[in-house]
Amino acid sequence: MIIGIDLGTTNSEVAIVREGRVHIVTEHGSGIVPSCIGLDPQGNLLVGREARNQYAVRPEHTVRSVKRLMGKTEQIPLGDQTYTPPELSAMILRKLKNMAEAELGGSVTRAVITVPAYFNDAQRQATREAGALAGLEVLRILNEPTAAGLAFEAEGVTGTRHVMVYDLGGGTFDVSILKMSGDVVEVLASHGDNHLGGDDIDDLLFSHLLDKFYQDHPELGALTPVGVNRLKLACEQLKMELSATAAARLAELSLPLETAATTDLIMEVTRPELEALCEELLHKTMASVRHVMAQSGIGAGALDEIILVGGSTRMPAIADLLEEELHIRPRHDVQPELAVAMGAGVMAARLGGAKSHRILVDVTPYTFGVSCMGEVNGEYGPYRFESVIKAGTPLPAQRGQVFFTMVPGQEAVQVRVFQGENPDCRENVFIGDFRITDLDQGADVNSPILLNMALDLDGLLTVTAIEQCSGQSKSVVIEGALKALDEAALAASREKIAAFFADENQPLADDAPPEDDLADEFEEDEEPAAEQALLERARRILATLDEVDRADLETAIAAFEAAEQPAAAEQALANIEDILYFAEGKS
Repeated sequence: MIIGIDLGTTNSEVAIVREGRVHIVTEHGSGIVPSCIGLDPQGNLLVGREARNQYAVRPEHTVRSVKRLMGKTEQIPLGDQTYTPPELSAMILRKLKNMAEAELGGSVTRAVITVPAYFNDAQRQATREAGALAGLEVLRILNEPTAAGLAFEAEGVTGTRHVMVYDLGGGTFDVSILKMSGDVVEVLASHGDNHLGGDDIDDLLFSHLLDKFYQDHPELGALTPVGVNRLKLACEQLKMELSATAAARLAELSLPLETAATTDLIMEVTRPELEALCEELLHKTMASVRHVMAQSGIGAGALDEIILVGGSTRMPAIADLLEEELHIRPRHDVQPELAVAMGAGVMAARLGGAKSHRILVDVTPYTFGVSCMGEVNGEYGPYRFESVIKAGTPLPAQRGQVFFTMVPGQEAVQVRVFQGENPDCRENVFIGDFRITDLDQGADVNSPILLNMALDLDGLLTVTAIEQCSGQSKSVVIEGALKALDEAALAASREKIAAFFADENQPLADDAPPEDDLADEFEEDEEPAAEQALLERARRILATLDEVDRADLETAIAAFEAAEQPAAAEQALANIEDILYFAEGKS
């Protein structure tokens, strides 16, 4: 069995194949799993919904948006230990793996995992490492826009079409041009930003409201960390409300202050205010749109469709900007949160042997090359960047070029590999180097050195240099700044994560405990802080919802209040949260 996983910054999903069809696995009625990891007061691991719920009251024991740290070497504290980004991501992947196994009734050991098209080698390697730590063999690292295109094609679109995939998630942004012709899905161009997404919109709104609060009430002093994080979560919900309404009211009561007092923060924000705050950010995405249009050679008049992917694309301003720029109204019938996971499921089905004639052609968004002697900006020196594999090359790719020694009897060659477009290698990203020694001492000047680069479907780069005279060669896999863990370190990381999943026969810490234990907790504290905050938010926005959502939410609240068994109460709370998530995010 092979599963498809969208490992997102804010939310993640897992798709399975059953009876020839791709399905999103659900839990508590929802297929969206928040990409949050935390520890409860007893030190038990929380992954997903429960971790997100406790973030407001226990932010120091909760980690969010770990995807933004993939490819970096820093350690992230959680409880009394620290973890690498791949280790924390592995906990999310393990959660998704367990969900799929429960749905399929069997073991799952292989997966397709999606990443932003603009993820570099280090970030892709970190994603593969996270999969290994979670007990998954990662068969394919699939670009998110490509996955969305596969899901779109799976909906029955036929004929030759040029489709733009605009993907604005919680922490990353990609835009790609796809050519769909019969059975072929070809990525013509991709561009984006690994540090631009819905989280940045939330931060802009949060900073604006916090500054306004401090300006209006300088006598109150600062909010505590708990107060700050409550306000951050409220801003995320406020942003979602403003996708559906022209104005929304933020009302956070009893926010704790550092003076040990509390205060109420009540403000009304309009959609134009929010759009003004993030205008620069949204226009930055349009610069990437223009870039891929130029790179692909596809004019606006030749575009047939625009697909919006990622929950942040529910903002009306995004569709308006795209329509203004390209004169095409983006489609809203493809559910933005699930399109990438569905596409990963389609790829998983193909790798698992499902009958499919669709051919996937992906491209590299980067240019790869090496430094050499040459002229740069009118000066001769060792800083000339010579491209070998150019951006937009279909994957897998293999390209070669001939370079030459500088002096007779040259003993060695230093190969420095860069990623970028600037003719000056110092302005590009250095990603690795290696040295070929013991060259032919009898060779004259300009002895040929053959340089080959191979880029596979996962975006990992292999560089080989061969001296033609002697046959002396050196080959290396470039994995970026983050080197792959050696076996000892990998084993230690596996043990650290496995400790949270020591007994596979018991439910995960973020699943429901035995009913007797729940009953004791329920009697001691009928509405813990996180549940109380959820109910207050639900009651507060009832009047702003449309008739259908309001009726559903009222029914869910009534079910919680009438619940006599803990399991029923938990299910009602889950229903409330899901209704809020989707109702507030409607565009």
